[in-house]
Amino acid sequence: MSSALASSVAETEAAAADAADPLRGFSAEFHHPRDARGDRLIYLCGHSLGLQAKAVARYVAEELGDWREQAVHGHWAAGRPWISYHDHLSAPIAELVGASATEVVAMNSLTVNLHLMMVSFFRPGGERNCILMEKSAFPSDRYAVVSQLQFHGLDPDRHLIEVAPRGGADTLHTADVIEAIERHGAKLALVLLPGIQYLSGQSLDLASLAACARRCGAVVGMDLAHAIGNLPLQLHDWNVDFAVWCSYKYLNGGPGAIGGCFVHDRHAQRIDLPRFAGWWGHDPQTRFLMGPQFEPQPGARGWQLSNPPILSTAPLLASLEIFQRAGLDRLRVKSIALTAFLERQIVRRLAGRATVITPTEPESRGAQLSIRLHRAAADAKSCFERLTKAGIIGDWREPDVLRLAPCPLYNSYHDALEAAKALEHAASP
Repeated sequence: MSSALASSVAETEAAAADAADPLRGFSAEFHHPRDARGDRLIYLCGHSLGLQAKAVARYVAEELGDWREQAVHGHWAAGRPWISYHDHLSAPIAELVGASATEVVAMNSLTVNLHLMMVSFFRPGGERNCILMEKSAFPSDRYAVVSQLQFHGLDPDRHLIEVAPRGGADTLHTADVIEAIERHGAKLALVLLPGIQYLSGQSLDLASLAACARRCGAVVGMDLAHAIGNLPLQLHDWNVDFAVWCSYKYLNGGPGAIGGCFVHDRHAQRIDLPRFAGWWGHDPQTRFLMGPQFEPQPGARGWQLSNPPILSTAPLLASLEIFQRAGLDRLRVKSIALTAFLERQIVRRLAGRATVITPTEPESRGAQLSIRLHRAAADAKSCFERLTKAGIIGDWREPDVLRLAPCPLYNSYHDALEAAKALEHAASP
């Protein structure tokens, strides 16, 4: 097929897919960035920061109005009373992660929550004093893990076990992770897994890995920063002990948005677990008695420290309402098709000049595609800069990875096609 004919076929395919897309109307519910002329840019960076929902302004304005008009009484008399504000987020978040409402809570930020969880669930003792994680974990996770080991007087060089892809590969094999868990099983106090590897975009077989870790007697924790709102999750059924996430990526909660946490129901009543306690985690029935003794409320909410920042939480609530109307199942169906379409266009247009390092199988990825251009790193980064100037917003991760994520809530097949065409031009000799 000639290049011109292939391009015509792609244009027809994109137009037909967009016309048939039952979710196409949701794009209009978000603000899209524009250039100096006012032309809409193609935004494929939801894996880093999601777009702002248009409803956010109204949600935040309502809280500002209640604060202005009611002051302290807004805690009880606001349209959404602040004292129970986090309750509005529990059900929609629980749907996204496959949990009950009592197993999740919106609070803090990802790394703060990871530390709080490790205080309770990384309890080294005897020979079981190691943490296993993937070698290319997001740096903040590694910093947190290393500091927790050091806090317990353990040497990270001996007590941190890292699993890496096979030589020269970009992605992990499930069998290799299972082999590592089983080989070190008697030493593992905690297995910490990513829902999606941030650099490669690989989605791990979390159900199998969690089951393996638990068979070996380890606690199972997960970082879902790139998975929540992107993939279907079943944290309760997978018997995960805890999970943490941020809300500013696929959940569109805004820069620095409030994060979240999952604690399995089997730990709901475990007041024996050590934790860093705070007033907001106290039983709400007796919280205002201001007693000296901490009485944690059951479930994930018992790990709260302080009341949620209302003005930061409102944008997330606005986005979660959109997720509930769109439905994660429908979003996932579109995501699989849209990501595959973008991949086909990139592979065809940049044959021999680029490699998509994200796995092709739908069950092994979400919306993100990570692309390595076949040229020196500095030259590849220049290609990325030309792509940005052409109106395509993705991001670059050193030393040589370009990341693009067609988000099903607000991206179209036309967006994907235009991005592939722009990348082809930017990477031309």
